[in-house]
Amino acid sequence: MTINNDAMREAIVETAVMLAARSSWEALRLHDMAEQLAISLDDIRCHFREKDELIDAWFDRADSHMLREAESAGFLELAPAERVQHLIMAWLNALAVQRRVTRQMIASKLEIGHIHIQVPAIMRVSQTVQWIREAAHRDATFVWRALEESALTSIYLMTFFFWMRDESEDARYTRQFLQRHLSMLPWLAGSNQRAHHANGQAVSRPRQLPLQLD
Repeated sequence: MTINNDAMREAIVETAVMLAARSSWEALRLHDMAEQLAISLDDIRCHFREKDELIDAWFDRADSHMLREAESAGFLELAPAERVQHLIMAWLNALAVQRRVTRQMIASKLEIGHIHIQVPAIMRVSQTVQWIREAAHRDATFVWRALEESALTSIYLMTFFFWMRDESEDARYTRQFLQRHLSMLPWLAGSNQRAHHANGQAVSRPRQLPLQLD
């Protein structure tokens, strides 16, 4: 297969997720991917040194999708909490096409003994939160920045794990879960919260979902 590097990298990620969807992420083997793409294992190695790097590439896609959404018309006219909610939901929507595989990817990172995988995963979460703050035009500094980052990281992770088991249409329960938790942050709530009260809209409490990773 003769294609440019970026296209090859994308094809490898697409193939990995597709094959994992047929069986499981655990059962996915790089030699099967190479056979499917009619390339060599060394071709894959040139882009991904190990299977776990494919997970990072899958989440990189979600980051890119989220940042493109931040360029959409009217985004900066949203209230602060609405911007953050829109960005996090856009990130999740990018993964929704393969939610079961995404759950399995996370489960693989949480396996006992995979410290070498878990530490970089923590750093990756921090990177995504930083992109959320940048895209939402958050400009807090020093201690306020640290507090905001900590709060947003907690909400982002809670929402992600909630979403993984949310079977509601268009992730409605997840959206409500996220909205409710963002409203608890005083520096984000502000006009967003007042707007909902002005419209006479009450945010319903989402049904709690059990967390299971398969």
